[in-house]
Amino acid sequence: MEITVAISQKPPVVLDLEASLQRALAIIEEAAEQGARLLVFPEAYLPGYPTWVWRLRPGGDMALGNEIHSRLRQNAVDIDSGGLDAICDAAATHQLVVVMGLNEVDRAYSGSTLFNTVVVIDADGTIVNRHRKLMPTNPERMVWGCGDASGLRVVETAVGRIGCLICWESYMPLARFALYGQNIDLYVAPTWDCGEAWLASMKHIAREGGCWVLSTATAMEGSDLPDDFPGREQLFSSDEWINGGGAVVVKPSGAVAAGPMLNEKAILYTRIDTGAAAEARKSLDVSGHYHRPDLFSLQVDRRPMPPLGFIEPED
Repeated sequence: MEITVAISQKPPVVLDLEASLQRALAIIEEAAEQGARLLVFPEAYLPGYPTWVWRLRPGGDMALGNEIHSRLRQNAVDIDSGGLDAICDAAATHQLVVVMGLNEVDRAYSGSTLFNTVVVIDADGTIVNRHRKLMPTNPERMVWGCGDASGLRVVETAVGRIGCLICWESYMPLARFALYGQNIDLYVAPTWDCGEAWLASMKHIAREGGCWVLSTATAMEGSDLPDDFPGREQLFSSDEWINGGGAVVVKPSGAVAAGPMLNEKAILYTRIDTGAAAEARKSLDVSGHYHRPDLFSLQVDRRPMPPLGFIEPED
């Protein structure tokens, strides 16, 4: 199947969920007008990746960090209460598959814990997968809880079989293998990483998994942070590039098909043939004929792992 894919690295309105949702809807409309069938957003796009945690002084900026985190929690997405309904409706209207990164709040249990989540929304507007980052990286653990493997799935969509890992989850070999073993066409890696080392990893994964790889961070300057962002002048310079974005599409062979797009607040478009993934695995299928299950095995526990359960009295 030949399709146009779109990868947006435009910045959100950081810490403002409603404004970021409106930007996302405008991006969906723009991508649809260009004939895209699949649109990928960066890691934690709604309402922005917590890049500040890499700049706060350990033990020295507790009050500021708490203030920013409170704003993030207040503007996180409650999926179970319809927080993505507008995005789902837009996907259905434009018959567009959307992969969206977001800060998700868990209101079912603690009411406060946040997760770094990526969802796959099919072209009919249905959320077909929700994956929470298994292990937040370094200071990210002050922001997000750990997810379980219930979303470690490759799902059928209108444009092919899609699996997602978030940022440095792509450096977890067993997590990658869990996706490779599910007949993957499109490996989507929303991220905050950018640069030559990350690009080399994406090329390796495409070759290793025999799949298309789509990845991007958010292209953002200090001037993109809202004026009311707590500690803005202390933590950022208005004229600095906080992240270059680096949107890229890599062929199953490991060759770059489009990108990387750097220091542009834009959308990367390219045409791909999703069928090339299965064809690429003729000579190297690491979860098939090039695997030795008699020597190596992997078991993934995809049961949801809620923090507690209740045994109710019988009527």
